[in-house]
Amino acid sequence: MTVQTGEGGSRPGSGSGPGPGSGPGSGSSSIVRPRRRDRHGRGLRGRLVPPGVPLYRSRAQQFDDLVLEAVARLEPRWETELSDVEFAVQEVPDADTIGEDEPVPLARIVHASPDTADPGLPATGPRIVLYRRPLLARAEDEDELSELLYDVVVEEFAEILGVDPEVIDPGYGDLG
Repeated sequence: MTVQTGEGGSRPGSGSGPGPGSGPGSGSSSIVRPRRRDRHGRGLRGRLVPPGVPLYRSRAQQFDDLVLEAVARLEPRWETELSDVEFAVQEVPDADTIGEDEPVPLARIVHASPDTADPGLPATGPRIVLYRRPLLARAEDEDELSELLYDVVVEEFAEILGVDPEVIDPGYGDLG
């Protein structure tokens, strides 16, 4: 057995036959050292951004954070009503949910299933599904996206409760 290193040669003591470092008791034959360089001798690519920096998170994770912030803005006033509602993010709407001449939706509501008789289909609360790509396409920057997400969450939550969005957020619809 021969172990290749990044420089193209075999490593001494890699079990390639008799020789120094391959005998019993040498102990180095079972240790595999991590590669320090790529095949061009430049070094392996590491993380470009350290964990904990906002840039480290993917765009999808940043979008999820904005959704959680929008929901958190509603929680102080609507905590008990929000406890049953689930929030989900989907990339784009399914083709069967869009009609012929309808615009692309920004979100949809999956209504609750109150039937607890069937153990295969347990009861679930309502779910608000937000579509990431259509929302991103309508926003110019992160601040506008945050406000758009909040407005969509307010509208969908108001529809679940059967009230106007102004009841959920008295400042709904105000520009600025």
